[in-house]
Amino acid sequence: MAKMYNCPIIGEKMERIVNRREVVLITTGGTIEKTYDESSGALSNRDSILKKFIVDKLRLPHTDIRIFNIINKDSLNFTDYDRSLMAKTLSLQAERGIPIIVLHGTDTMAKSAEYIYKTFKSVNVPIIFTGAMKPTAFMDSDGLQNVTEALMAAKIVEPGIYISFHGRLFSVPGARKNIQKKTFEEC
Repeated sequence: MAKMYNCPIIGEKMERIVNRREVVLITTGGTIEKTYDESSGALSNRDSILKKFIVDKLRLPHTDIRIFNIINKDSLNFTDYDRSLMAKTLSLQAERGIPIIVLHGTDTMAKSAEYIYKTFKSVNVPIIFTGAMKPTAFMDSDGLQNVTEALMAAKIVEPGIYISFHGRLFSVPGARKNIQKKTFEEC
């Protein structure tokens, strides 16, 4: 059991952070999980690579991650059924009271996050969307950074729906992808 310290700056939040051990990671595909196929020379979503390229590289002795792969496709190909499936999965996982991170393609991440925002009447846990501009299997990918930041945010933010990207956290609605800058920004 973690020892609690009286911290005048953090106060009650300190207890909440210490007690958030579990995080649920929902994978849906997108650039963050694309892999290179040597035969065809194409990047595609196949199996989730989250564990191999991200989770296994992190040192998280105080975090238990539960991974659920529900969709494996480029977000440009998402349908209403895909978003409905995501909403049902998030609803079931939120009932457990555990923060949730959704790995999602950046092209329609804001659209899906807003769909979840409109679908849920209230949110009892942080639900944080993140992804990457380059596949995680690439050496210069931003995937590891974005997932790491989303994991930290999931432990400290109030319940709500967010997008975590490149060191920034945006409340949903209120974020959009900036294609020219290759990041997210407030809208």
